[in-house]
Amino acid sequence: MNSDLLVNKVVLITGASSGIGAAAAKVFSQEGAAVVLAARREDRLAALVAELRDKGAEAAYVVSDVSVAADAGKAVDFAVTRYGRLDAAFNNAGIGGDRTPLHLMADDVYDTIMDVNVRGIWNCMRHEIAAMLPRGAGAIVNTSSVAGLVAIPAAAPYVASKHAVVGLTRAAADEYAGQGIRVNAVAPGTTRSEITADWFARNPGMEELANSLTPQGRTAEPEEIAAAAAWLLSDRCPFLTGTVMPVDGGFVNH
Repeated sequence: MNSDLLVNKVVLITGASSGIGAAAAKVFSQEGAAVVLAARREDRLAALVAELRDKGAEAAYVVSDVSVAADAGKAVDFAVTRYGRLDAAFNNAGIGGDRTPLHLMADDVYDTIMDVNVRGIWNCMRHEIAAMLPRGAGAIVNTSSVAGLVAIPAAAPYVASKHAVVGLTRAAADEYAGQGIRVNAVAPGTTRSEITADWFARNPGMEELANSLTPQGRTAEPEEIAAAAAWLLSDRCPFLTGTVMPVDGGFVNH
């Protein structure tokens, strides 16, 4: 994949140390963007930035925990200071959770999931939008999930968090559409990553079950989700805002 979807764009990617975020760093770079990678694991970020630079890409990283408002602000400030502006952001940082019935779910599990998956996007959007408003232009994509569109059994906090991401996306899209900022979301289905690999390992048969419920009958590669996000962040869809795009092999239509 080598085109110009994001040429001359400065794009911040959170959750960039693995999975969809790391794939996005590679895809967005191939599409011409200068990428700023944010995550908590510095060793992963440094290695990925080195890999991208070796291929001729413009890339930098900042260590950031998006659940902390000051850290989210630090990531945005780093991008603006280094490149002079922020054109786009892919708010992808998030966590999953064990399959546990709602009445047995621990409070701390709920709190942690909501802090990362919801407050993290809230923190990031507040700072990103503030950086984009003076220029009157910008694009944001948030990572929700098919669990933000339909119910998934024994995962109530995760489902609630991803529905909240949809709500935040639509609210921000409505509020800032007239100021040149587009806000959309992707809703991935089952996607290959460290998190899903661990989950499948602890729950034998779950990948086969998930694939059986997906009309395409397979698990997505993270690059497939990243490619959808790249298009939503690009200038190819200027009239598209407030949309939640399922990238799920047909799961939500099944």
